[in-house]
Amino acid sequence: MKRIKAISARAALALAALAALLTPAFAADSGVQAIAAAANSDWAKAIAAGIAIGLGAAGGAVAMGIAAGKSVDGISRQPEAEGKIRTTMMLGLVFIETAIIYALIVAILIIFVL
Repeated sequence: MKRIKAISARAALALAALAALLTPAFAADSGVQAIAAAANSDWAKAIAAGIAIGLGAAGGAVAMGIAAGKSVDGISRQPEAEGKIRTTMMLGLVFIETAIIYALIVAILIIFVL
């Protein structure tokens, strides 16, 4: 659990640093026109899509690793319940993978619709 908190803290710090680096780009011109011009540019869409899919994939990977580890731990403690534990783990992995696919859809929408 401490490792997940450390990874989350590092990700939040990286996002804050990215926001700090992008702030001068938005402040280069005056007013709303600069923000609108930056929002319509391709590089802003690429960064937003990369962040969306990166966070979705990283979160899903951590969740899948934890789920697999806990299921192996449960099977080692109760080998007779292997079938039920494996079925429940696979169902959980499907739901986690669905969340990752939603992040991919959001990234595609950012690129092509916005």
